[in-house]
Amino acid sequence: MAFTYDVTMFKETFEHEFTWLQGFMRNVHRFGDRRALYSPSDGQSWTYKELNASSNQLAHALQASGVGKNDIVMFMLFNSPEFVFTYIACHKIGAICCPVNYRQSSGELAAIMGDSRPHVFIFDASFNKTVRSALELSEYNPRYLISVNPKDYVPREGENQRWIDFSHYVSGLSQNDPLPEKPAHIYDETTRLYTSGTTSRARAVPINNINEVLSSHDVMMHFPLNPTDKTMNMTPWFHRGGLHSGGPTPTLYAGAEVVILREFNPKTCLKYVAKEKVTFLIGVPSIIALLARAQERDPADLGSLRGIVTMGAPFEKSACDKYLKLLTPNIFNGYGTTETFWNTFLRPYNLPEMAGTAGQACTDDDVRIVRCVENGHAEPTDLVAKDKKEVGEIIIKSPAKSTFCYVNNLEMTRKKFYKGYHYTGDLGIWDEQEFVTVVSRKDDMILSNGENIYPAQIEAVINAHPKVQECAVVGVADSLHGQSIAAYIVPADPSLTIEELKCYCVGVPLLPAYKRPKFYKIVKELPHTATGKIKHYKLRNQLSGEEWLK
Repeated sequence: MAFTYDVTMFKETFEHEFTWLQGFMRNVHRFGDRRALYSPSDGQSWTYKELNASSNQLAHALQASGVGKNDIVMFMLFNSPEFVFTYIACHKIGAICCPVNYRQSSGELAAIMGDSRPHVFIFDASFNKTVRSALELSEYNPRYLISVNPKDYVPREGENQRWIDFSHYVSGLSQNDPLPEKPAHIYDETTRLYTSGTTSRARAVPINNINEVLSSHDVMMHFPLNPTDKTMNMTPWFHRGGLHSGGPTPTLYAGAEVVILREFNPKTCLKYVAKEKVTFLIGVPSIIALLARAQERDPADLGSLRGIVTMGAPFEKSACDKYLKLLTPNIFNGYGTTETFWNTFLRPYNLPEMAGTAGQACTDDDVRIVRCVENGHAEPTDLVAKDKKEVGEIIIKSPAKSTFCYVNNLEMTRKKFYKGYHYTGDLGIWDEQEFVTVVSRKDDMILSNGENIYPAQIEAVINAHPKVQECAVVGVADSLHGQSIAAYIVPADPSLTIEELKCYCVGVPLLPAYKRPKFYKIVKELPHTATGKIKHYKLRNQLSGEEWLK
């Protein structure tokens, strides 16, 4: 290709230096004595210089264990200092960091180990039982097992050489920057995330250096986020929204401070916001609901907040009105996927008017709704009407934040990516301004008497009941109608009855008779993904043999 100028130096510099690590190191130099990381549960803190030094020790330990460029370092950790050390250390030596869901079963962990074949596995000692079981089930075992916070641990026979205490693993090692095996490149895979998914099988999503940088830029632009901020993500960092939405990735790239919330507790969370003057809270709507309830009971000073950022599901209008008054007037809501980060966004000036929608496409993204195709893909130009009525599949083009593929899964890559778009499997509608509303997933759609029924609309109606905390709507096999509608209800008030719910649904004008649930079941909780989405498929799998109350 012929250029009008000499591209050599630009290409060499950009391709090897426009990386997340370079951004972090700039902050080590210019903000070295400023606090980068704080753990309020034990009072420990790290300046940018100290965080760099601790990460360097782990990087040297990993290199001594034979970890080099493109090797996998898998870790099952709470939001913790060790999580951040591991993330940065992998960037330092060109390894691929692979945080995994600590709520998964041993069988799921074994499958992921076999898929990615990590050289080193780092885990919190709380997960000893799950890890041991996974190792017994897995076809592949990591060479090194590094245990964080071991308490009264007695190794089994043969484990002494493989199970290493994290503090011993890094003890006495150099705090100087390590020399990487090979130069970094913007296309290097730096992070591998397994989709928590609303389907049963996890998929490995590769994230490269340029994705990390531009995901950080996206957050810095949309919050906006700057070096004076303190962020606290209330969700686990092992998923895309945890890591990249106000988690370590953008916060440390921006030169701001990460306040660690090891596990979510609403009262503790509010206490940290007030005491540490947190400026941005990040969480899913179900967590925000618990936070609001705690704030009602025992108000904390939230004056430091510049915003609360939510993801995973839209805010319904009644909830949004409440949170704007109770928590902060600056609420943001993002929609996206593990594969593409967030791709539509609602800003404070959109709310509460556009609550319930997922917002408009982010600045650098293209989000469309195309006609549903049973097998294969609708063309990206085959759009549904922008009339807030016609339902289609939501597709996303996010060239800055996606690698457009899965690792070790060519079949699913071909199924989910086409002509630069990610075909999400989410169903939605949109309007003339391209505000998108998610109505269901393809797999969740209920077909009853020839009518397509979308659970999200029914769930929104039932969730508006003052005695309902949360609900999920699924289809039940029906020999006469194809499917009937069933609702699982988590009550906010123990006095709630099924008869009360039935009467309420009859009285809602927006819920015609054919969309009203035929069956109701009151339950203690619903299954969620790490990003707060309801696992409808798990509820469908539970239907067989259950006694439903009509």
